[in-house]
Amino acid sequence: MPGGCIRSPRCALAGHGPALPCAFGAGSPRVPTKVGSYQGTAEAGPSSHAMGGAGCHDRGLPSREPALVKTRLAVALLIALSAPAVALAAPPTAAAPASVAAESAADAAFRALYEKEWKWRQDGGGEASEDGDAPANATRLPDVGAAAQQARLKVWDQALADLKQIDPKALSADNQINYAIYHDQIFNLAEDVRLRGYEMPFNADSSFWSNLSFMARREMKTAQDYRNYIARLNDVPRYFGQQTDNMRAGLKRGFSVPRAVLDGREVSIATVAELKDPTESPLYAPFKKLPSTIPAAEQATLREQASAAISGKVVPAFQQLRTFFVNEYVPQARSTLAAEAMPDGKVYYRQQIHEYTTLDLSPDQIHQIGLGEVARIQKEMNDIIKQVGFKGSFAQFLTFLRTDPQFYAKTPNELLYRAAWISKRIDGVIGKYMTLPRARFTIVPVPPDIAPFWTAGRGGMGTYWLNTYNLPARPLYNLPALTLHESDPGHALQGALAAEQGEQPEFRRNAYISAYGEGWGLYSEKLGVEMGIYETPYEDFGRLTYEMWRAARLVIDTGVHSKGWTREQAIAYLRDHTALSEHEVTTEVDRYISWPGQALSYKLGEIAIVRLRAQAEKELGDKFDVKGFHDAVLKQGSVPLPVLEQQIQAYIAQRKKA
Repeated sequence: MPGGCIRSPRCALAGHGPALPCAFGAGSPRVPTKVGSYQGTAEAGPSSHAMGGAGCHDRGLPSREPALVKTRLAVALLIALSAPAVALAAPPTAAAPASVAAESAADAAFRALYEKEWKWRQDGGGEASEDGDAPANATRLPDVGAAAQQARLKVWDQALADLKQIDPKALSADNQINYAIYHDQIFNLAEDVRLRGYEMPFNADSSFWSNLSFMARREMKTAQDYRNYIARLNDVPRYFGQQTDNMRAGLKRGFSVPRAVLDGREVSIATVAELKDPTESPLYAPFKKLPSTIPAAEQATLREQASAAISGKVVPAFQQLRTFFVNEYVPQARSTLAAEAMPDGKVYYRQQIHEYTTLDLSPDQIHQIGLGEVARIQKEMNDIIKQVGFKGSFAQFLTFLRTDPQFYAKTPNELLYRAAWISKRIDGVIGKYMTLPRARFTIVPVPPDIAPFWTAGRGGMGTYWLNTYNLPARPLYNLPALTLHESDPGHALQGALAAEQGEQPEFRRNAYISAYGEGWGLYSEKLGVEMGIYETPYEDFGRLTYEMWRAARLVIDTGVHSKGWTREQAIAYLRDHTALSEHEVTTEVDRYISWPGQALSYKLGEIAIVRLRAQAEKELGDKFDVKGFHDAVLKQGSVPLPVLEQQIQAYIAQRKKA
């Protein structure tokens, strides 16, 4: 998503796994002449992106010892944002599963390790999000208590120790890739618990209580599926109680969401806390139309039990949470903004950077990359202002875009219909650019209880969520870029392809790596120029606004969390450089303040993909095939940027030989 598709491994993975320490022994088109050729950008920064010695030991974090991560992939990591790399060892063209009978001892040991840990992780259930939920047989929400978290840490530390005993060079080519991805996944899960990230289980964008409503979207077919769902509703008080205990512990040590971004956040809690009729709750929605295969008498019983669970368990849990939030959390929340101002803040922020970018760049390096990208994009925006003949300053042009009625939908349906039209235009040409998955997606409005604090849209497997709240904050000139990012060829396509990659281990198919996913989403917006999707100069300015938005994030995130920026300074920077609405500017900055590091993944991932395409075009010449390049980027699913680097270097080498 431009601001969405925020899949946090913390939410999707860390809550999984039972608390069992014995388990071992995620108008007139303007087509810029250089966009289609995907030139590398000199503004991306110097070759000193190569970590500058900022390794794991330098950050006070445990070392990533495996040779594949610290040597070959480290080289790729260091150059992912600078000059083209030397080709690395070529993997096979397709990740075909090796016969278990033909496995080496190292491959067998690795497979046994990840299969055992993954099964344990899934057995713990999971919390719902816009991307999915735990399986229909789950009867409890995850155990998120401090004791369970520490038990998970023991499991993941043991997994890391066991991985250390496996020589990556002894693994098959496929498993060398799997090893690099799995090691980093487990490392991030362990570090989040080690740094007690679970004590801050919400931010200005997402929260455990708002995500609960997505539970109603789970697939249920049998009466037992519905009974399991009701059991989870009855488990809400325990789950909320554990989250509250964790937040109290965070407050006690100064580890909290900053007070500056908490105003109004209790509204989403109050919506449920004040509910009078349980059948009006989104959580009751699955019971309004039960399968005809369930007898009528049993249907009535299920509806009665669901209503009782919502009114007797869910609503009181929200009432208690609201009291805690208003009377304890908000008054005691920290007055500082920077992640580095919290306990172990510098280590925490560096780990957030690593988790969300898969790179070990310093805040200063990222800040400089952002400043360079902002300057480059500003020149392109100025060119469009000249093209449309606007007489006035850049600031006056932004005011014109934010206030002229021609750029805004008048009804929610108008916004939805326009997005659907753009999606169908994309459908007409997308097959020329990549191999398509079988699955399709739908477009739905963001649920009203969370819409005020959500971004413009989000997308994933099967769904493109479009925010129809506050239409004067949803400019139509941004809609093509948003739709390209969230639907096809962006996140909806990514999600569908991932579901078809059945030969990959589950820990890969079910994981989302932000730098890869959001990097591809932002690249998809740029690809829309080549596809002919932007019909007016204003829509192309909207595309550049979205790119500027992501470049500004590099400056703002590091500015706030490492350089002492104020909230007002961050808001002014985003407002002055983009045509985002005032509502979007404020909600976005609050998200960056409350969720350190996540917003860095978009631009850093996109820079890497754009650079790799420029290299492929240059080195392959007439042999370059855009569809083949995109298939090479997409076929491995969600991977760290160093792994993507390795794959594309191998693709280039193979194409040269063809």
